Amino acid sequence: MAGSIEPPGPPLWLLAELTYRCPLHCVFCYNPTQHARIQQELSTAQWVDVMRQARALGAAQLGFSGGEPLLRDDLEELVQEAHALGYYTNLITSGVGLTDARATRLKAAGLDHVQLSFQDSTRELNDFLSHTRTFELKQKVARIIKSHDWPMVMNCVLHRHNLPHVGPIIEMALDLGAEYLELANTQYYGWAWVNRDHLMPTHEQLVEAEAVVNRYREQIGSRCRLLFVVPDYFEQRPKACMNGWGSVFLSVAPDGLAMPCHNARNLPGLALPNVAHTPLADIWRTSQAFNAYRGDGWMKPPCRDCDERHKDFGGCRCQAFQITGDAAQADPVCGKSPHHDQVVQLVKQAPTQRHIPIVFRSDTESRGLHPEVPA
Repeated sequence: MAGSIEPPGPPLWLLAELTYRCPLHCVFCYNPTQHARIQQELSTAQWVDVMRQARALGAAQLGFSGGEPLLRDDLEELVQEAHALGYYTNLITSGVGLTDARATRLKAAGLDHVQLSFQDSTRELNDFLSHTRTFELKQKVARIIKSHDWPMVMNCVLHRHNLPHVGPIIEMALDLGAEYLELANTQYYGWAWVNRDHLMPTHEQLVEAEAVVNRYREQIGSRCRLLFVVPDYFEQRPKACMNGWGSVFLSVAPDGLAMPCHNARNLPGLALPNVAHTPLADIWRTSQAFNAYRGDGWMKPPCRDCDERHKDFGGCRCQAFQITGDAAQADPVCGKSPHHDQVVQLVKQAPTQRHIPIVFRSDTESRGLHPEVPA
């Protein structure tokens, strides 16, 4: 292999995906579409061991995610251990299961931060997109979060159906006291890839929504920080996915697979190691999977000769594989990629594909449904 691989720095951010179980059935869920086949979950003792090993490697921030991490009865114990180890801890939740009593226990355990997801500013679309009746519950949970004096990030995944509601979504975040609002346009993995023709916005929608966000930024100042993430498919240059493969991000799946990104288990040819069998230091520093796309030796043209290759690291490997069938290709969202036209066509064709069924995330078997999307 040409090129060199610099010794990696520490995995600064550890994402503990405690479970794939979830009470919601979101159409844009990034969990693997075959996650129901993955029944095994790491034990409390195994998660504690992972956290200790990652902290020894230099990890500083720890996200508890899923699925829904509140479905783990040992969450408080894990948070307490993480706090004792010196992590800054973040709970990434749908809100389902966060009662006042449980919030009190998590606060006492040392939880630093909560990220709460909403699907929309209206009950109808929020509940449709999650295939649950949770809108009022989420508002109640937001108030519980604030009553326990946590900084709150509100997250809302944007797409064709709720982009016109960006203004009301911001107003909802302000009313609920969110310090941060992450308006994350859909990234097409997992169920979002399956449902991309229903979720893909138009260019006009994105331009209008970003203009609304910028107007609110001027009006509200530091009252709430608004983060607007443009979807990759509408860019001409790729983002530095995870700040580079195996650079600062380490994800551990419920069954113990260690991954350089959320979707790495879907990439062929990776021998993903398991934390139950392999020391985390070996996984991070020497494993085939974590070194597969480090450095630039794996790159093909046009990445190999691009002046920006050490800035964007070739973009997203999962995106490259999904669209081109080869994870070592340039991210096709890049205008220099020979496959960029496929992205252009996906964006153009999406609004015409409404006959394709919506598939809701399921913990048993994926179901094709044909409901009308609420206005």
